[in-house]
Amino acid sequence: MDLIDKIKDLAARIPKQIEHIQTEEATKNAFIMPFISALGYDVFNPTEVIPEFTADVGTKKGEKVDYAIKKDDDIIILIECKWSGADLHQDHASQLFRYFSATEARFAILTNGIDYEFYSDIDEPNKMDSKPFFTFNILDFQDHQIDELKKFTKSAFSLDDILNTASTLKYTGAIKKILEEELTNPTETFVRFFASQIFDGRLTKPVIEQFTQIVKEARKQFINEQINERLTSALSANDPPKTETAVQEVVEEQEDDRGIVTTDEEIEGYHVIKSILREIVEVSRVTMRDTKSYCGILLDNNNRKPICRLHFNHSQKYIGVISQKNEERIAIESVDCLYKYTDQLKSTVLEYEQG
Repeated sequence: MDLIDKIKDLAARIPKQIEHIQTEEATKNAFIMPFISALGYDVFNPTEVIPEFTADVGTKKGEKVDYAIKKDDDIIILIECKWSGADLHQDHASQLFRYFSATEARFAILTNGIDYEFYSDIDEPNKMDSKPFFTFNILDFQDHQIDELKKFTKSAFSLDDILNTASTLKYTGAIKKILEEELTNPTETFVRFFASQIFDGRLTKPVIEQFTQIVKEARKQFINEQINERLTSALSANDPPKTETAVQEVVEEQEDDRGIVTTDEEIEGYHVIKSILREIVEVSRVTMRDTKSYCGILLDNNNRKPICRLHFNHSQKYIGVISQKNEERIAIESVDCLYKYTDQLKSTVLEYEQG
């Protein structure tokens, strides 16, 4: 079984088990040890995977890291584990930082069994960086990330190969995050960059405010045009006579997104639904389209294939379950309640798949 199949298999089990995982130890047994095993390491061989590895730090003796992975008698990776319900934050990374400096390992992983943060010493030798160079979410990943993960498998592990690409990964990820933030909520510096190249007047505060809206509108139009261009190209290759009609339908379906704010809970709900449906459909086919009244989860980004609707804009939350394209609103207390509707969500997708 290839690595991607092992990871998908593990990811499919997590939604069924996660509500029963209440401790760090349970997280290790159910999620983290199978992940280490998927990378090709024998978790039951203490000469290869050492649990509770002692990493004395200065005058502090008996400091232990959850796992240390060895290859050819060298410590190559340290792993610090947290409970699956814990958010990984700087305090946890600081704890791992101490262990890192006390061993010869060049890589360290901080994880809660869902998110995996990979650290090294790119910025300063023998000192763990403050930010990870690679992050991996087992419930929401792209196939290309598996290629990076493969470099950490027992059969492919090469210190030089990983270090050669680690800095590129780190800075590429950071730039992508900045771009995402700037395109969503452009800063004054970002707006000035564009305004200064097309506006000859003085960039006063009112002008900057005007150009902020222009940048947002330009970003929306640019993305829509790119989507339409790719759709046109794809349809031209597969079904030329329907190209113009299909593209027009997509354009008509696009809603004016002014005033729409996608909340953290809606994003979290979207990820939960993707994790639920991963067992029966490629996760890339599950998409989110937010509107002013609800957040729609669609199959193939098609308005004619609604999976469910998240009504999270008020204190009382609802999930709109779709059956035969009819919506039934059900009150829920929290995002975690979405797991209760696993069967209905899968049934809706299967309806579309079976035509």
